[in-house]
Amino acid sequence: MRPLLALLAVVIGPSLVCLLPAAQGAADERPNVLFAIADDWSWPHAGTYGDAVVATPTFDRLAREGVLFSHAFVSAPSCTASRGAILTGQYHWRLGTAANLWSVFPDALATYPELLEQSGYATGFTGKGWGPGRTQTPQRSIAGRGFPSFQAFLAQRPAGQPFCFWLGGTDPHRPYDAGSGARAGIDLARIAVPPWLPDVTEVRSDLADYYFEVQRFDQVVGAAVQALEESGELDRTIVVMTSDNGMPFPRCKANLYDGGSRMPLAIRWGSRCPPGRHVDDFVSFTDFAPTFLEAAGLVVPAAMTGRSLLPVLVSDHSGQVDAARDHVLLGKERHCPAQERPNQGGYPCRALRTRDFLYIRNFAPDRWPAGTPHYQQATVPGAWLGDCDNGPTKTYLVTHRDATAALQRMYQLAFDKRPAEELYDLSQDAHQLDNVAGRPEYAAVRSQLAQQLTEQLRATQDPRVVGGGEAFDTYEYLGGAPLHPDARR
Repeated sequence: MRPLLALLAVVIGPSLVCLLPAAQGAADERPNVLFAIADDWSWPHAGTYGDAVVATPTFDRLAREGVLFSHAFVSAPSCTASRGAILTGQYHWRLGTAANLWSVFPDALATYPELLEQSGYATGFTGKGWGPGRTQTPQRSIAGRGFPSFQAFLAQRPAGQPFCFWLGGTDPHRPYDAGSGARAGIDLARIAVPPWLPDVTEVRSDLADYYFEVQRFDQVVGAAVQALEESGELDRTIVVMTSDNGMPFPRCKANLYDGGSRMPLAIRWGSRCPPGRHVDDFVSFTDFAPTFLEAAGLVVPAAMTGRSLLPVLVSDHSGQVDAARDHVLLGKERHCPAQERPNQGGYPCRALRTRDFLYIRNFAPDRWPAGTPHYQQATVPGAWLGDCDNGPTKTYLVTHRDATAALQRMYQLAFDKRPAEELYDLSQDAHQLDNVAGRPEYAAVRSQLAQQLTEQLRATQDPRVVGGGEAFDTYEYLGGAPLHPDARR
């Protein structure tokens, strides 16, 4: 634990004193920020990405009037860690206890809403902010003060004061109202079932229920955009719409494959952001914080590992805008304490994603990637495959896993133990189902990506590489404890 705590004090602590407003007298000219984040929504489930079933008119509008990103990735496909990385602009492995689900957010970490507030911004949040977990100092508002809605926040904000607001949806997080998608008119027959899930009515209905909640989140954001229009603030506001991690289905949420880590992302910023562009640059969610700070004229703290997206946003180009944005890093520590007794650790893994390959390093291949299937031996009594949310699709896959060879293969892909290295050739295997790490013809690529990943993890002081990573397995898990207001659900 000691090496990681030292990292927080030396690398992160000074960020609070190095950030100063660049132009105190120009507060009325600085942009607003509306950050709308869903809870468990995966790419490419939006109309503008080509999904013919789900209706996302708000997201599609923001993409049409701004920029649509095709390669946006979380730091971690687990909500607490993902949201912590967004707020701090740092990879989750630099956040100490906040790298885990249901954890403690350290006082040493500064967040972009706090830094904007210090420079004169009005800040607030609604719904799910950071979390689940609690702050080290009780009642610290790391995403802003809580409001019942964005509209309520706008109504009390002093006229002319720039604002930063976090609109946290609780959709499409489970549990779902079974059959809600079909009742809403979603055609089960038209749903494209991912090839790692069974194509059966139970799964199609479950996906329809998920789509229904995606649509509900889109409507909530639509109402916020309408409120901005009515107040005359839309074109001076950076509007971001995205999600914290992938959909709550097997091999998605809490996994480093695209189903868990690749997010929908659209950004609109009036005339500052030329509209109608589709951008292929790789975006890490650690990039949001430095983007907002730079747009506000503030110095970006050296502790932030993210890079500002402003050059991409204000460009008039589509496709690859910045040649250096050709990959992202991602990873995961403990989602739930879902291993077998007495192991209370998670499933530590890191990955490097390029346009052509996904390389994954599993630091503890002896552990279960989604938690133990043996509920009698689980650390949490009665838990089974605890890193995969319970639902009809999970139940079907578990109960029918021996019915056919295809179902057995799907079960293995989702829940069986994995080797220390995984490599997927995306030109041949877009869904990342065929691990080629052991094939001789991929040896050179595997070696190059492994070296690149190690070097970049070392450069960002990842405890799993520089030492002290075992601390992640020992931090307290707060699941079931009372929630801080910033950690709803």
